[in-house]
Amino acid sequence: MPVDGRLVVGDIAPPFTLDDADGKPVSLAEYAGRKVLVYFYPAAMTPGCTKEACDFRDNLAELNDAGVDVIGISPDKPAKLAKFVERDELNFPLLSDPDKEVMKAYGAFGEKKLYGKVVTGVIRSTFLIDEEGHIAAALYNVRATGHVAKIRRDLSL
Repeated sequence: MPVDGRLVVGDIAPPFTLDDADGKPVSLAEYAGRKVLVYFYPAAMTPGCTKEACDFRDNLAELNDAGVDVIGISPDKPAKLAKFVERDELNFPLLSDPDKEVMKAYGAFGEKKLYGKVVTGVIRSTFLIDEEGHIAAALYNVRATGHVAKIRRDLSL
């Protein structure tokens, strides 16, 4: 892994098991043999994170048709994730990483610029993990709006 903690193409995706919105454990290992987009976002039910989640929701069929599953991960507790899923009719798993250990393993938590100031927090990031569990794409500091279209274009999905 690079010194800055960020993953690069070819790295083995850090394994994880986290609770979903219903409090049930979901493991990356469950997706072995399939491609999976894992995206990290700062907070459920905020404007940018809602746009991003709804974008994934609205494009999920096309991503699934391309053989790609989607998982969203935030530091929110399962109860808040459940409200987010229900309110926005989200159709893919949202996982809770309250200790931010998985985010740190992916380089998706740390220093970032927010409104010109350096702060520590969740770095909006997306990773395409291939069928063998390797990083096929690592995208850091992504924009919430138009993100899925850019992923589909850049990764030919």
